[in-house]
Amino acid sequence: MIVKQLDDIKGTSHDIDTPTWNSRRLLLKQDGMGFSMHDTVIKAGTETLIWYRNHVEAVYCIEGEGEIEVIGGKTYPISPGMLYALDGHEKHLLRARSQLRMVCVFNPPLTGTEVHDQDGVYPLIEEENGVQR
Repeated sequence: MIVKQLDDIKGTSHDIDTPTWNSRRLLLKQDGMGFSMHDTVIKAGTETLIWYRNHVEAVYCIEGEGEIEVIGGKTYPISPGMLYALDGHEKHLLRARSQLRMVCVFNPPLTGTEVHDQDGVYPLIEEENGVQR
C-alpha cells in the first residue's frame, strides 16, 4: 500500500512550480501504478498552452473558475465538479480566471521531472534500470 500526504510533497523535487502552474506529483512512474496522479494549481489570471502529444490526461476540478479552449475547436468552462479527459491528445489553452485546483491523472505515468516544452508538450521519459533516457 502507498500512503502519501500532500504536505510531505510540498517543497520537494516532486513539487514543480512554474510561472503559470504548480504541480505536486503524488504518484509517479516509480510507484508502479501504471498512471501518475498530481495535485495541480493553475495560477489566477494565467493562460498556458498545453499539448500532451505523448500522454493522455484526465483532469478533475476541485476549486476555482476558468476555461479550456481546444485549438481549432470548442471552449469549455471549468468549475468545481467538472472533469475533462484529453483522450485525443488535444492541443489546448488552459485559462484560469481565479486560482484553479485540479486533480490530474496521466498515462503513461510521469517520472516527476517533466515540464512543458515550447509547444506545450511533456517529453516521454523512459527509464531503463533506473536511468532516464
